[in-house]
Amino acid sequence: MTFLTRRRVLTGGALLGAAAVGGLGFGAYRLKHPALVPIGFEITPEELANAQAFLAAHPSIDAHAHPGRTFVRGAEHLSGIAGAAVWLGTFEERTIADMREGGLIAASFAAVSDFQTLSFQGEGLASTRAFEPGEAWASYKRQLANMQALVSEGLVYPVLTLADFEAARASGKPGALFTVEGGDFLEGQAGRVAAAYADGIRSITLMHYRGNELGDIITGSPVHGRLTEAGAAVVRAMNEAGMIVDIAHASEATAAGIIAATTKPVIASHVHVHGGRSSHPRFISRRLATSVAETGGGVLGAWPAGIDISTLDGFVTRTFELVDMVGIEHVCLGTDMDANYKPVFDTYARLPLYVAQMLKRGMHEAELAKLIGGNFLRVMGEVERK
Repeated sequence: MTFLTRRRVLTGGALLGAAAVGGLGFGAYRLKHPALVPIGFEITPEELANAQAFLAAHPSIDAHAHPGRTFVRGAEHLSGIAGAAVWLGTFEERTIADMREGGLIAASFAAVSDFQTLSFQGEGLASTRAFEPGEAWASYKRQLANMQALVSEGLVYPVLTLADFEAARASGKPGALFTVEGGDFLEGQAGRVAAAYADGIRSITLMHYRGNELGDIITGSPVHGRLTEAGAAVVRAMNEAGMIVDIAHASEATAAGIIAATTKPVIASHVHVHGGRSSHPRFISRRLATSVAETGGGVLGAWPAGIDISTLDGFVTRTFELVDMVGIEHVCLGTDMDANYKPVFDTYARLPLYVAQMLKRGMHEAELAKLIGGNFLRVMGEVERK
């Protein structure tokens, strides 16, 4: 999750004014869409129609996203840029409409456990203050209530089991898989995993931008140098509950510890791998990517961050790179929608364009069906408590 850049804050003055006129969430939506990112390719009407038919026939799921930025609503005791995000508001209905238009059947709706401690450090985000006692848990409960309200208001269909993905499609509502980015709210207590599962949470990204009681982050200096004993206990508790363990944002050593501790497949929900056309501190090593794939068939989420790519076609290229590195059985979508860094896939309404270009550039339909949703469904089925 990287919800705003300095450039967008500094150039967004007119949009801040528009937010006051246009209502809560307007400014946030326009900052996300100052102008759609260039596509970088041409698609014929027939190719687009074929892609739309493909999406109607095959389930499509986003393994990591923040649709409409629900996590910002009602946040308190904020640091830096987090305050601006809260003032700009949320726009869930707009993104849910994009999901319907693009044919996406379900997405992660991720809370952000360390949100109120985040601010800029250099050109990226970092946690810049400690939590007060009980603050992380209270923040989780606030965000959970906001996500549950989307269900009670009839905007989304809650996904609690594997069967619920198909039930969501049949309902005509986008499916919402509740997840949490950052295990900070657990405060090192494995016993809270069962409570989170009872709340409807089905995946936790153990680390985000704050080294916590469980381990270290990939973008910071190591503190523990490993997955801690508390972290291993949390992994075991998640396996027992039937919850997907997500290693994104974890340091190499912490991620390796997670993989050693788990008895179920894990995911790296929004990553890319060093060794392609570019490198970045948020990318992971080929060795770690292979280890994820080997955890009973784990998956890596193709991540459309604008790191050395600037078009949707660049994301298509990056997806093929990831498939070449780990194999088609081990890639899914992980867009970080509505909180991504310089996103080149910036609206779900463009999903048919992405699908059309993947097909045009040579991916077979059976392979794309795995990538677009089948692989994630397989993992959830293997993790789900029997």
